[in-house]
Amino acid sequence: MASFFTIILGLVIFLAVAFVLINVYLEFLGAPFVPTFNNLDEIFKKAKLKKGQVFMDLGSGDGRVVRKAVKNYGVYGIGIEINPYLVVYANLAAKLENLTNIQFKRQSLFEVDLEKADIIFVFLKPNMLKKLAPKLTKCKKGSLIIAQGFQIPGWDKYLVDKIERKVFSTYFYKTQV
Repeated sequence: MASFFTIILGLVIFLAVAFVLINVYLEFLGAPFVPTFNNLDEIFKKAKLKKGQVFMDLGSGDGRVVRKAVKNYGVYGIGIEINPYLVVYANLAAKLENLTNIQFKRQSLFEVDLEKADIIFVFLKPNMLKKLAPKLTKCKKGSLIIAQGFQIPGWDKYLVDKIERKVFSTYFYKTQV
């Protein structure tokens, strides 16, 4: 009979292998997990986040961006992530931080309803941004789209501000201006 330790070790190894395989699969889809490390406070201040706004992160990963926006600015946060492990982690982290006005959903960013979002944050590869751009044009009038790292192809007319950096500049777009 297997010992408790052997069962736990087997479970941990299984989960680790499953996590790696899911990330490899998602990399092929164009959605790798790359955490945002840039100064989020600088980004949020420039975005002028206000209490009560709906802040949505498409490809929210471990939820750090949404959690910080909710905790520091009083927005209602929604994280959309396809990786089930990251959704579980983000929900657990939000619960441990006692954040109540936040939710993380396992969903494709191409299927999410963006109508209620006042601010949308994306840190996606250029090919994903190009595919997502038509959906973003259907956001409610005046929505702010924050693109971390890469510009949205063909969106020069919507660009209202940016934070220049050597690596991963931040671009601010207003829809239907």
